[in-house]
Amino acid sequence: MITTISSREFNQQASDAKKAASKGPVFITDRGRPAHVLLSIEAYQRLTGGQMTLADALAQKDAPDFDFQPPRLGDLDRAADLG
Repeated sequence: MITTISSREFNQQASDAKKAASKGPVFITDRGRPAHVLLSIEAYQRLTGGQMTLADALAQKDAPDFDFQPPRLGDLDRAADLG
Protein backbone atom coordinates (compact mmCIF):
# COMPACT_ATOMS: atom_id res chain seq x y z
CA MET A 1 0.00 0.00 0.00
CA ILE A 2 1.50 3.35 -1.07
CA THR A 3 0.52 6.54 0.74
CA THR A 4 1.11 10.07 -0.52
CA ILE A 5 1.05 13.09 1.80
CA SER A 6 2.15 16.71 1.56
CA SER A 7 5.07 18.09 3.51
CA ARG A 8 2.62 20.10 5.58
CA GLU A 9 0.61 16.98 6.46
CA PHE A 10 3.83 15.15 7.31
CA ASN A 11 4.91 17.95 9.67
CA GLN A 12 1.52 18.01 11.37
CA GLN A 13 0.87 14.24 11.44
CA ALA A 14 4.26 12.52 11.69
CA SER A 15 2.86 9.69 13.81
CA ASP A 16 0.23 8.91 11.14
CA ALA A 17 2.96 8.87 8.49
CA LYS A 18 5.01 6.42 10.56
CA LYS A 19 1.99 4.14 10.95
CA ALA A 20 1.38 4.28 7.19
CA ALA A 21 5.07 3.46 6.54
CA SER A 22 4.63 0.19 8.42
CA LYS A 23 2.18 -0.84 5.66
CA GLY A 24 4.15 0.51 2.69
CA PRO A 25 6.16 3.47 1.39
CA VAL A 26 4.96 6.99 2.15
CA PHE A 27 5.65 9.54 -0.57
CA ILE A 28 6.04 13.06 0.82
CA THR A 29 5.40 15.83 -1.68
CA ASP A 30 6.64 19.41 -1.92
CA ARG A 31 4.33 21.60 -4.00
CA GLY A 32 2.63 18.54 -5.42
CA ARG A 33 5.82 16.79 -6.56
CA PRO A 34 7.32 13.73 -4.84
CA ALA A 35 10.32 14.84 -2.79
CA HIS A 36 10.93 12.18 -0.13
CA VAL A 37 10.00 8.60 0.72
CA LEU A 38 9.45 7.32 4.26
CA LEU A 39 10.08 3.59 4.73
CA SER A 40 10.05 1.23 7.66
CA ILE A 41 13.51 -0.02 8.61
CA GLU A 42 12.49 -3.49 7.42
CA ALA A 43 11.58 -2.17 3.95
CA TYR A 44 14.82 -0.19 3.82
CA GLN A 45 16.87 -3.26 4.74
CA ARG A 46 15.12 -5.31 2.05
CA LEU A 47 15.99 -2.64 -0.53
CA THR A 48 19.62 -2.41 0.54
CA GLY A 49 20.16 -6.13 0.96
CA GLY A 50 20.12 -5.85 4.75
CA GLN A 51 23.77 -4.89 5.02
CA MET A 52 24.98 -1.67 6.52
CA THR A 53 27.74 0.08 4.62
CA LEU A 54 30.74 1.58 6.39
CA ALA A 55 29.36 5.03 5.53
CA ASP A 56 26.02 4.12 7.17
CA ALA A 57 27.79 2.87 10.29
CA LEU A 58 29.94 5.99 10.58
CA ALA A 59 26.94 8.28 10.03
CA GLN A 60 25.09 6.99 13.10
CA LYS A 61 25.04 9.61 15.83
CA ASP A 62 24.33 7.40 18.84
CA ALA A 63 26.09 4.23 17.72
CA PRO A 64 28.59 2.68 20.11
CA ASP A 65 32.23 2.49 19.13
CA PHE A 66 33.22 -0.62 17.23
CA ASP A 67 36.43 -2.16 15.99
CA PHE A 68 36.92 -2.11 12.25
CA GLN A 69 39.26 -4.69 10.77
CA PRO A 70 39.44 -4.13 7.02
CA PRO A 71 40.10 -7.25 4.97
CA ARG A 72 43.69 -7.75 3.84
CA LEU A 73 44.12 -7.29 0.13
CA GLY A 74 47.24 -9.37 -0.20
CA ASP A 75 50.82 -8.31 -0.75
CA LEU A 76 50.45 -4.58 -1.49
CA ASP A 77 53.86 -3.51 -0.26
CA ARG A 78 55.85 -4.97 -3.15
CA ALA A 79 57.32 -2.78 -5.90
CA ALA A 80 55.25 -2.34 -9.03
CA ASP A 81 56.48 -4.17 -12.14
CA LEU A 82 56.50 -1.50 -14.84
CA GLY A 83 58.63 -3.45 -17.30
